[in-house]
Amino acid sequence: MSVQTPEKIFKKRGDVTAQAYIVGQRLNTKALGDDYPVVIKSPLMIQLGDGFAVLFRFGAVVLFGVSTEDRNKFLEEIKPHVSQPHDIVETEDVIIKTGKEDNVSFDAVDLKNWDIDRLLVIADVLAKSQVLAYHELQISTAFEKMEPVTQEMQTKGYPGKKRTRELLSNVATTLATQRSIAGQVEILDKPDFLWDKPPEITGLFIELEDEYELRERHSALKEKLDLIYRTSEMMLDLMNARHTLHVEWYIVILIIIDIVIHIAETYVF
Repeated sequence: MSVQTPEKIFKKRGDVTAQAYIVGQRLNTKALGDDYPVVIKSPLMIQLGDGFAVLFRFGAVVLFGVSTEDRNKFLEEIKPHVSQPHDIVETEDVIIKTGKEDNVSFDAVDLKNWDIDRLLVIADVLAKSQVLAYHELQISTAFEKMEPVTQEMQTKGYPGKKRTRELLSNVATTLATQRSIAGQVEILDKPDFLWDKPPEITGLFIELEDEYELRERHSALKEKLDLIYRTSEMMLDLMNARHTLHVEWYIVILIIIDIVIHIAETYVF
């Protein structure tokens, strides 16, 4: 199948729907590049039926003008290449239209030209937005899990022993999320393909980044992560200190018992 350009396919359409999916923690894009017609290699953009797909190694996929049938088939075909797949596939859609100038709103984007660079910009922002949405849901769940622990702290002054697993789970969640958004996804970093592009392409990226509030959401998520981590760490320290105190008392009691036995053997028997 020969590769066609987005201009050739999309220019005749009234509008095109872009859909962002987060399918797992990692996606082996190198392996997928051998199975589909490749438009561009970095980031990987492939032709998918009468549409296109942009794939990111951090587990996100953005589809442009792909039919429901082709979408479902494609998402099923890439499963073997997904590490730690997510049970629930989150989606985010935006309508792209032809316009006299590039114009951005939350649920629609007007493009002056249907060129690859503009589609890559949209794909990058949608993918990062989707990753943030996924982790925002994770952190919200972590906060809910901490609620009963906090109540125990208010009534007893310390968390119960059964809460250790939940606290450790919260610490693991925050560390994994921090690694994802800072290391793998690089939310705040300018994508590599933008460095040698004209100002209008960079301007489109800045507009989209601002419209989807990537920096603000990243900052809010980071603050929540820090709060969960510090709180969980503090509670674990309290539990360990209380456990250590109990052990010290056990040792004292054993010493006293040993002394009593020794005195009894010496003076009584």
